[in-house]
Amino acid sequence: MDITGSVALVTGANRGLGRHFAEQLLERGATKVYATSRRPELVDVPGVELLRVDVTDPDSVAAAAAAAGDVTLLVNNAGLSTGANLVTGDLADIRLEMETHFYGTLSVVRAFAPVLAGNGGGAIVNVLSALSWFSYDGSNAYAAAKAAEWSLTNGVRLELTGQGTLVTGVVLGAADTDMSADYAGPKVPPADVVRAALDGVQTGAWEVLVDDWSRHVKASLAADPNQFYSQPAA
Repeated sequence: MDITGSVALVTGANRGLGRHFAEQLLERGATKVYATSRRPELVDVPGVELLRVDVTDPDSVAAAAAAAGDVTLLVNNAGLSTGANLVTGDLADIRLEMETHFYGTLSVVRAFAPVLAGNGGGAIVNVLSALSWFSYDGSNAYAAAKAAEWSLTNGVRLELTGQGTLVTGVVLGAADTDMSADYAGPKVPPADVVRAALDGVQTGAWEVLVDDWSRHVKASLAADPNQFYSQPAA
């Protein structure tokens, strides 16, 4: 897909990766970028159009699809991390993770799929995580929700191929954003993540593995899981 001349909508555009997506889409020649957030007044990217979208609120998603009927590129970036585990964590936090990453992403895809079809097919970018493929004590609710979102990404790709919609999953370890502020390990600059993601869209990639860690984790899936989890913490 050629980003030049596209009309994009980015969820969670008020900070982190979402803010960089909005900026780089404009730099690459998108004619319009809808920057969405639960609090759009916090978006400070010059040149964007603001929309309120809470991906866990179907009414706000439907309103956005009605207001942005010219979208050709959808970036599902909105997310959160509660730090909940599955056995002892608060069930409300666990449900919020799933409502945001799985049901929220699905809600946005379902709302905008007809819009994309009407505009020639276009593309969808889902921001995933290497935690789609492994679990980590202290982030198991997030990992489960991201695993579901990864499976969702593969599923909607098959369902939307007939209307000519590219679906690209973007997988990364940790990016240097507010969400990973407490993480002490290596972090990828958010601008690099977005650059790789948009390069992937332009080449028609189904999946973009941003960093060495995501490539390592995916390669490990073919082996005995005990080998992966017995390694020293990265």
